[in-house]
Amino acid sequence: MSSSRLQETVRDLVAARPPRAKSLIISVFGDSVLPHGGTIWLGSLIRLVEPLGLSERLVRTAVLRLSRDQWLTSQSLGRRSYYSLSEAGRRRFDYAHRRIYAGPVPEWDGRWCIVLLPPGMLSADRRDALRRELGWIGFGVAAANVLLHPSPDRPSLQQTLQEQGLGASAVVVEGGGVSALVGTPAEGGEALRRLVRTCWNLDQLADDYRTFLELFRPILRALEGASTLDPVTCFLIRTLIVHEYRRVTLRDPQLPAELLMPDWAGNAARLLCRNIYRLTEAAAERHLLATVQTADGPLPEAAASYYQRFGGLRQQETALAANG
Repeated sequence: MSSSRLQETVRDLVAARPPRAKSLIISVFGDSVLPHGGTIWLGSLIRLVEPLGLSERLVRTAVLRLSRDQWLTSQSLGRRSYYSLSEAGRRRFDYAHRRIYAGPVPEWDGRWCIVLLPPGMLSADRRDALRRELGWIGFGVAAANVLLHPSPDRPSLQQTLQEQGLGASAVVVEGGGVSALVGTPAEGGEALRRLVRTCWNLDQLADDYRTFLELFRPILRALEGASTLDPVTCFLIRTLIVHEYRRVTLRDPQLPAELLMPDWAGNAARLLCRNIYRLTEAAAERHLLATVQTADGPLPEAAASYYQRFGGLRQQETALAANG
């Protein structure tokens, strides 16, 4: 398959799922800019995302809004503006990185983490805000003042409770041995799965993962059949797949396999994302290094942690060099 066919497949994907400017720029900063120091000249950013349908006006408007939302900070040198991740933006990305690039969910030890909120302490608005924030780190709502997760990211839980002013008020209970007091173990297990379906909308999440698979399986086939891999196209593919995967996986509570439906689509989605990322990342990096300018000059090399994504990169580098 020619590289032009691969480019056509990418254009079809962008036409089917035109990205929103703010969300896409967040993906670009997290995936591409952060590993290289976190700063980019606005002109370089405009050039990077223009093939994805974002005009200069849209990019300028989006970065201003992201600055107001405390995702980005700006610095002007002469007539050029440079944008960096704020400290708050870096903290947000730290959690997202663990979710997007980490390995599969570890084997479950049967324990649960339950967050109990003092009744009557929070207004309805504050309680809704807390549910939303804990929902971002995977917690489900079992009752008005009860949230739970089988294996949460504990640093993120602690940080969220502190940011919501509940570090000394919420009660966190951890333990194992969930069972039914009546009925058989099988009935107890079914009761637990019913509870899980009540606390998390897994059906919608599974549908979203299946949509992701439908969108990107043609991209993988086109990549595998391409005679050459163009660095610009590889950057676009890497950006798009991380962008779409981020939108789904950050809503995934990352439950253990024992609590999920058979043939959970999230597993296939992660493998597809990993495989496409490994096939495109080295060529995409060449495009980044050739395109992006920072306040200190050319883009620095990626940090060592970058190469740990998806269990390790660059095992594909020799093949990519031969194709690129």
